[in-house]
Amino acid sequence: MPGITPEPLAVDSEAVRIVGDRWASETSSGTPIVLLHGGGQTRHSWDRSAAALAERGREVYTIDLRGHGDSSWAPDGDYGIDAFVNDIGNVVTSIGRAPIIVGASLGGITGLCLAGENPGEAAALVMVDVVVHVEPEGIGRIQSFMTDHIDGFATLDEVADAVTAYNPERKRPRNLEGLKKNVRLHDDGRWYWHWDPAFITSSGNEARRHTDPARLSAAAQQVKVPTLIVRGGRSDVVSETGVASMLELVPHADVADVSAAGHMVAGDDNQVFATAIDDFLDQHSL
Repeated sequence: MPGITPEPLAVDSEAVRIVGDRWASETSSGTPIVLLHGGGQTRHSWDRSAAALAERGREVYTIDLRGHGDSSWAPDGDYGIDAFVNDIGNVVTSIGRAPIIVGASLGGITGLCLAGENPGEAAALVMVDVVVHVEPEGIGRIQSFMTDHIDGFATLDEVADAVTAYNPERKRPRNLEGLKKNVRLHDDGRWYWHWDPAFITSSGNEARRHTDPARLSAAAQQVKVPTLIVRGGRSDVVSETGVASMLELVPHADVADVSAAGHMVAGDDNQVFATAIDDFLDQHSL
C-alpha cells in the first residue's frame, strides 16, 4: 500500500538470527502487533495484512520463524516449540514492550505458549485457524503438501500448480513472480521451498514439531490476556468442536468465523480477516 515501506529488522536468538520487517509510519500508535506465519510459510504471507494495519496507524512486525524465509536455519536442527517460543520472546524483548501476538497455525501455537507460559510477554493473543485439538486429517494434508515437494520444482509453474492443488478455491496467480517469496532457486536449477527441510524431516515425533495437546491445554488455561480465535469456515484443520473445546480452556476468548476462508484465513479473505482484527482491537482498547 502507498506510504508504508517496511523496514528490515534482525534479532539474534542464541545461534539463530531472526529476520523480519517493521511496518509503521511516523504517526503509528497503540500496542504493537507481531504477526507470526504458519509452518512452511514466510513473513510475506502477512504482507497485505501488515500493510493494511500499518495504514490504519498500527506498528506491525512480520517475523520469519527460525528455519523459514530469511531467518537462519537451526544449526542443530532444533525446531521444537521451545526454540520457537524462545525466539519470539527475544523479538518481544527487542521491541521493548508486550505486543499483540497474531499467529497462524504454528505461529498461533507459538503465541499460545508464549502468552500462557510467560505472563507479561503478550498484551493480547489472536490464534488464526489453530486450536489445541486440531483435526488430524487437515494436519496430515498440510504435512503431505510439504513433504511431497521436498525435492523441489523444475519451474515456477510447477510451484503454482502445487499451491492450487492444495487450495483449489484460491485463484491461481497469473504473475508467478510473487511465488519467489516462498521458494528459492538452488544451484541445481530447481526451486525449493523457503524453509529448512529439517523442520519437517528431522524427527518423526509429532510433539517435537507441533507440541502436544497436554502442553497446549496447560498453556491455554494460563492465558489471561484478551484472546481472539479466528476460524476459517472452510478449514479442515479447525472444527466447531475444536473451537468449543478451546473455549472451555480460554472462557474469555472471542471467536470470529471467516466463512469464506479455508486454513489460510488471511490469504483467502484478507478484508474480512482485517475487519475481525480491527473489531477485536477496538473492543479491548488495544
